[in-house]
Amino acid sequence: MVRRLVAGLAAIVLVAEAAVLVLVHIVLGRTTANQSMSIAGSDPDVMSKATYAMGAGMGAFLLLCAVLAVLAALRDRSPGRFGRVVLISAAVTHAVLGMLAVGLVGWAAFAALMVILCLLVLILTLYPAARQTGEGDGGGPVEDAPPPPPFGELKPTSP
Repeated sequence: MVRRLVAGLAAIVLVAEAAVLVLVHIVLGRTTANQSMSIAGSDPDVMSKATYAMGAGMGAFLLLCAVLAVLAALRDRSPGRFGRVVLISAAVTHAVLGMLAVGLVGWAAFAALMVILCLLVLILTLYPAARQTGEGDGGGPVEDAPPPPPFGELKPTSP
């Protein structure tokens, strides 16, 4: 129950973050175009279009993470290998951005990024990764298999 709740909450937060980032990049792109800003002689049109493209790329990435979180919540299973890689890269990105946000934006932005980081890490840890078997059964994933029995009893070494 907790796993589904965390994954659903993470999906909602990631969609909200995607919307905010796209809006921020639209405002930055328009500001760059309207003010004819340039850095070291760069073309303002190229800079504004690159800002729009970056906002669209970041929004699409965060929406992909949200879709993966929703799928994990609906199926109540771990995301596949691709999904785990995407969620891990999102978690690492949020950790790095959180470190930068402390100095550049402030503690509120750091706290927001750390909440999102915690939700991503919880998705990755609450849903265990599927284990692979090599025992001639097709090598497919085996989830929630019991641990193998111990190889004997433990005996004390001193009397």
